[in-house]
Amino acid sequence: MPRSLSGVDMRKRQQPHIEGPPQAPGHPRPNNCCMCWCGCCKCLWNEDRMERSERACTKMDSIEATEEQQPTLDEVVAWARSFELVMRSSEGREIFREFLRSEYSEENLLFWLACEELKKETDPTAIDEKARIIYEDYVSILSPKEVSLDSRVREGINLSLTEPSNLMYEEAQLQIYTLMHRDSYPRFLNSSVYRDLLDSKRSSCLDT
Repeated sequence: MPRSLSGVDMRKRQQPHIEGPPQAPGHPRPNNCCMCWCGCCKCLWNEDRMERSERACTKMDSIEATEEQQPTLDEVVAWARSFELVMRSSEGREIFREFLRSEYSEENLLFWLACEELKKETDPTAIDEKARIIYEDYVSILSPKEVSLDSRVREGINLSLTEPSNLMYEEAQLQIYTLMHRDSYPRFLNSSVYRDLLDSKRSSCLDT
């Protein structure tokens, strides 16, 4: 069983990136323009990014905003047979997210969820807005929530930023899904988060 990786360790698997010159102490990195992530310029898009992020996140988090429901014993048992069933269940995603948080890799699931919401979008303006927010939050090397993507996928995303689409992160989303499936999911099934929930459901059934 592979050793649990911290969020920092997972990011060290990244392909090397070229960053701009180091910033002077006490001088924060300037806002970046839409296509320049090295901190060399400013633009109006970044100045109002926080306001637009708040609006977009309302819809991006909608998949988690549904009324909380308790999974049945059958559902919890089924999660051990299929990672897909975990990801298709709002309760399963929430439990899996709790486990990922303990491993400092919650950003993987958050990125996957954000991509799911982007794929549902049809309005061009909203697509452009969400696509850039996802880049800032999960793809940019300046983000503390940067996910682990190979250089080929990153290059494809960078090219897509000129004309964002609701499917521009599809390959990156699959790469992170595969990472969670192969790396995090086996540890999740052996974790106290999952085992305690399973034991609790079994005990409840015996009591009834």
